[in-house]
Parts: sequence; structure tokens; C-alpha cells
Amino acid sequence: MQVSLNWLSTHIDLSGYTTAQLSDLLTFAGVEVEGIEERGVSSDKVVVAQIKEFVQHPNADRLSVCQVDDGSGSLRQIVCGAKNFQAGDKVPLALPGASLPGGFEINEGKLRGVDSRGMMCSGKELGIGDDHGGLLILDASLVPGTPFSQVMPGDVLFDLEITPNRPDLLSHLGLARELAALTGLPLKGERDYTRSVASVRQAEPDEVTISDTDLCSLYCARVIRGIRVGPSPDWLRQRLESIGMRSINNIVDITNYVLMEMGQPLHAFDLSKLTGGVQVRRAAAGETIKALDEADYSLEAGDLVIADASSALAIAGVMGGLESSVTDTTTDILLEAAHFSPPAIRKTSRRLGLISDSSYRFERGVDAAQTLGAADLAVRLILEVAGGQEDGGARFAGSVHLERREVKLDTQRALRLLGMPDLTPDEMSAVLTKLGLEATDDSTFRIPTYRGDLVRSVDLVEEISRVIGLDRVPECVTAVAVPSDAADRAYDLSMHLRQALAHRGFNEAQTLRLISQAQVADGLTTTDAMPVKSPLSEDHAFLRPSIVPGLISTAAHNIRHSQNRLRFFELGRVFIKLPNGQVREDERMGLLLSGPVSSPSWHGKDPAIADVFDLKGIIESLPGVNGSVTELKRLKDEGNFMLKCEWRAGNRVIGWIGQLHPRRAREIDARNAVFVAELSLSALRQGTSIAKFEELPKFPSVSRDVAMEVAADLPHSKVTSFFAGIKEPLLISTKIFDVFSDPTGTRMPKDRKSLAYSLTYRAPDKTLETADVDAVHQRVLSSLEKALPVVIRR
Repeated sequence: MQVSLNWLSTHIDLSGYTTAQLSDLLTFAGVEVEGIEERGVSSDKVVVAQIKEFVQHPNADRLSVCQVDDGSGSLRQIVCGAKNFQAGDKVPLALPGASLPGGFEINEGKLRGVDSRGMMCSGKELGIGDDHGGLLILDASLVPGTPFSQVMPGDVLFDLEITPNRPDLLSHLGLARELAALTGLPLKGERDYTRSVASVRQAEPDEVTISDTDLCSLYCARVIRGIRVGPSPDWLRQRLESIGMRSINNIVDITNYVLMEMGQPLHAFDLSKLTGGVQVRRAAAGETIKALDEADYSLEAGDLVIADASSALAIAGVMGGLESSVTDTTTDILLEAAHFSPPAIRKTSRRLGLISDSSYRFERGVDAAQTLGAADLAVRLILEVAGGQEDGGARFAGSVHLERREVKLDTQRALRLLGMPDLTPDEMSAVLTKLGLEATDDSTFRIPTYRGDLVRSVDLVEEISRVIGLDRVPECVTAVAVPSDAADRAYDLSMHLRQALAHRGFNEAQTLRLISQAQVADGLTTTDAMPVKSPLSEDHAFLRPSIVPGLISTAAHNIRHSQNRLRFFELGRVFIKLPNGQVREDERMGLLLSGPVSSPSWHGKDPAIADVFDLKGIIESLPGVNGSVTELKRLKDEGNFMLKCEWRAGNRVIGWIGQLHPRRAREIDARNAVFVAELSLSALRQGTSIAKFEELPKFPSVSRDVAMEVAADLPHSKVTSFFAGIKEPLLISTKIFDVFSDPTGTRMPKDRKSLAYSLTYRAPDKTLETADVDAVHQRVLSSLEKALPVVIRR
């Protein structure tokens, strides 16, 4: 939210604080200051000047030599490049020594050989607008020599991030209350807008009706006749423009002014466009309305609308309708001030994708006690600015009586939480009183209606700590060591995986959890993506069922930047659509590999291109997989893949691995085959264990080779699983070193293949004799022939 220091100063005198001090004060009180912008100039060396005459620069076609009256009694020569002025115009003049926004200091000098003793300024150069195409032309009645700061006072804008639990800070009055409590300074004058000074009466049924008071607890209508719609006065326009709001007309500007002054949304209807009284009701299913943004919205039965006897006039708490809006020809208006249910406004606003200043405040909670007072302020301003006369006073439907909550402060617990034994109950009570709370006894406080976030004793303790300053809370170490739990182990595994992949040359990616319809096919399946009900764009229409689509987009981005060695990974959540329509979240790790296995260098200008086995080997070395017997099971190829395999480690399905279809690879301009994999982190956690170390072997090993003829569809993993499970302590490792098949059927049947393995034997306590090895080797081969349909080639 944009906050103007000048506007704040109408409520509280902050002249004793610098901008930096105010920023620190707000930050340490829990109000994040995202940015500070200084507008205008405060220097007395920027004055009003009148251009008396000007001639063409003798050495430059685009420059003029001007003689200006700066109020000093003699003319000053200025060289200027602007063309939007004429003799007699009043303009801002920066004299030598003046400092302009951005740290730009003005000095005397020569431009193309002609003396220039200052600079005439545009609005942008003075920090009061974006127009830099010419000089800022001022009011002709101004006197030369008048300091520009008196004409357009400088201002400081704070860009604040207000947390959802503090809607009372979404206005200048609310922020002034907060600063008054933090600084101890009083608010200026009597600014109790929670009380209406107008006559108030219950509305007749034909004037205002509320069909559901759970959604709208209070609706106040004020009728003003004979107004004149036109431009806003300078003070009002400048107030709104100072915080980035565009001036529309005096009526709309007043409602916006009250919104930013008090945080109470208002809306003005053209009374001549209403038929009958105002009805606050639920929308009919399928009912439509054209809003002020000129878009048509289809409503649902749960949406709340403001209507008349014929149709909906506004989406309650969100945006008014175009058909009943105030125009230049409007003479009679109905002014609305209401209090709506935050969940109802939030639901409608999010479903329609329509977020306004009003909905932003209503969905966080607006102080119902200020509803009538805000309407009263707006009416007084309208009568002052637009004329007219109020008809009938304030009429309301609903309830105007609010019970203020009482909260008991546990002072002993407060002292324990703050760790400040020297903090007295009187000091705590004084702090809470400054925040607007009223003490009913020694430890019970009545909460202001605008502080809906204060409901428990601990909330009051937090307020005390904010106001007295967290720097007063003493430092102490209260943490104790606790045993590692599942969350710790999950975090440790994630970090180990990140470190392991980074050491293997992979780069970690962070991609969005929302993907487009086209990206769904880049995942494992094409049917398990959950659509988003109200997507912000077509690119964010589905919850990602897989991390791989984001990695493929990352690869495409890098390829466009001339990168062809691609190694990416990401750890994150995916969203699996269940048959019952619900969504299950799962933690996954995705990997993408493409291009050379190493970077080209002077001793390896053409490194080998990575294939699926490179990716498989990298994964098999990771925590949770290392040491397990892995098996790949071919899956149905669908979507954008030409190869997809389910990955098993022992009896656990840990994920899948695949190759992107060449067609899809060409779409992202990949020069080489693209391989991807996705693993379940929960499955990997099941495979992790404490590392075990063994003593280095003291005795030599002996190797024996074996070749076997098997069916062409027998996977290598079946043989590997057999060797891993056989109970022969002397067999320490096996490794495949040859695969042979003959598609022609000449040297071997087409449905057969040959696998060759090297088996390594070693004893931990002696050097094996040949006879010992032969005996064990024969037992292994005999068991192999019994366990699997293989023929040993002897």
C-alpha cells in the first residue's frame, strides 16, 4: 500500500522524525517497508521564474537562450532545450547549488559556448510526475522568486506490505494510530469517524433490505440530490495522485479519498438508474453483470450482489456495475457504506479473478463501527465539493450495535514470555492504552473494534513487545537438543541429494507448480493433471503432476541461450489427481540430462554424448538408491516420450526414467537426445540407512567368466537379482561385460541372446585355491540354471 507522509501529517506531527527513522520504526513494529520514494523538492534554490524573452541558440538548432526573472531584481540567462513554452510563462527554475531528486546537482556552466546560470525544469526532473517532454508550466498568478516547495510541497511515499491480520493499517488514519502508539505523539484534533453526526434511522422495507445478514451485517444508504459532477479540486486530486491513484471525477474521487483515509470502501450509484429500493441479496445462478472494468461476469448463487427491483447493480464488496455508475450527467446519487462478510467477498473475488481496492480490504476485515462515520465524511465532502442537498438523512438496514471484545492479560505469563522481570504491570497497561485499548480493571482490556486480531492474552503480549521495542527483550539461549525425527531425516536426505547432484555437475532449478495444458504431456501420464478453477493465465492452468515439464521448459530456455550441455534437477511437490477427484501431494525429485558428458577442453574437444545409461548410473550412485539392485520395467510410451521405464530398487518403485521423443526434442531445438527421470523422495527415504564401512581386503580376488544363452526378453535385472540373493559368501561382485544377439537368426535364434558376466570371488581370511574357486563357481552356475531359464555356454 502506498502511504503519503504529507497525508499522514494531517493526523500526526512527524516533523521530528527523519524518513529513515520512520522506516525503522515501522519495520521493527512488524510493518514491512518495501520501498521509499521522495517526490518533489524541498530546496529553497528551486524557485518560480518567468520567461521574459528567448532567442535561438547561435550554435545549436535545438536550444534556446532565455532571459528569466527569478525574483532577484535582475534577469538570469538560461540555455534550454524545451520547446513547449512562450514568453511570459511561469516555470520552475533550479538555481546553481540546487539538489534535485536522484542526487542531480545544478551548477553554472556553458552549453555550446553560451553561459547558462541554472536549469528550467520538467515535472519529472522535480520528482512530481513522469512528463519529461517539456517544462512544467505553472499558474500564471505565481510571483517570481517564490520557493517551489511552497507551490508544490515535497512528499515521501512509503510502499508498505501490510500483513493480513492488520487490516486496520490499510488507511492513513489507521497507520497514524499505529505511529501515535509507537512514538507517543498525539493524534491531531478530534478524528473519531466511528460516530456519525447525521440523523440515522432504520430503513423502510421499500428503501433497503438485506436478505442474509450473515453476509451483510450493515448497509447504510445516503441520498444526495442536485450535485454537479466535474473535476475534483486541486487538494483532492493531489491527495489521490500522491499515492498513485488516478483522478476520475469529484464524486468517485471522494469515495476513493475516504477509502484511503479510513479504510472504508464506499460506492456511489446514479439514483436515476435505480428502480425501487436497494436489495442486498444473493445472486441468482447464471445472473450476469457488466462491471466498471467493462467486463461481463457470470455470477453464482453464493455471490452477494447489490440490486434494485430489476437487476444486479454491483458485485457486493468487489466492484460496482457500469450501468448504474456515476457519469458527467448525474445529478442525484445514492451513496453506499456497508459491512460485508470477509469469507464471502474473498470467495467471490477469487472465483471471478476480480481484485479491487475494496475487495482487498473487505476480505481482510473492515471495522464495522466506522461504516456510518465514513458515509458521513463522504457526504460532507460531496456537499462541499459538488453541491447538492441530502435527502432524508442516513437510513440503514442491519445492526449498528457492536459489542467490544474483552481480553484478560496474564501479566505473569507476559513476563515469562518476554523475559523482562523489570517490566511492570503499569507499563504494560500504558502501552495497551496507547494502542486504543481500554482497561476495565487491573488486567482486563476492552479491544477497539478496528483490532479484530486481538483475541487472546498472548496477542496483548505481542503488542507490548512491539511497542516497547524488541531491542529491550534480553538475549537468552533457551533451545535444547532434541532427537532427530522424520522431518529432520527428510530434510537431511534432500540436502544430501542436492549436494550429490551438484558434485556431479547438475544445476538446481526452481520452477512453478502451475503448468499449461501443453506441458501436461511432458509428464509420466497425460491424464492425472488437476485443473485450476480460476487460472490467472493459460500457462498456469494445471497443478503440475510431475516436475519434469518444468525441467523441459528450463532446458528450452537454456538452449535458446546457446547452451547444449544440460544437467538440471529439482526437488519439490507434485499434485496427483485421484480417481475420486481429490488431490494427493507427493515430494519428487526430477532430473534432466542432455548433451556431452563433459565440457569440451584442449584434451577432449569432442566428448562423448550422454545417453540413458549415464543418467541411470548417476541415479544409482545417489543416497537411497546406492547399494540396491535396480530394475527397469518398460512402460507404455505416451505423451512426449519414445521410451519410459518404471524404476525399481529391490521391491520398491522409486520412480521412472525416459527419453524425450525426438519430435518434442526438436520443438525445443535440442541438439542431442534428452533424458529425464523422476524419483519419489518418500521411496528414497525408505532405502536410506546408516553407512557401513568394511576393512580393506587383505587377500587377492579371483575372477571367473560365464556366458549364458537366454530368452531375448529376459531382463538383465533378473540375473543381477539372482546373483545378489545367492548365499555364497565368497562371491563378492558380478559385472556384465557383453551382450550379443543376431537379428538375422544366422548365428543365434532371433528370440535368443547371449549375456556374459564376470564373477569375482574372495575369502576374507586366506588366498583362495583354484579348487576352492571352481567348486563355488560350479555351485553358483548350477543354482543359476535352476533359478532362471538359462543355458550356460561351456
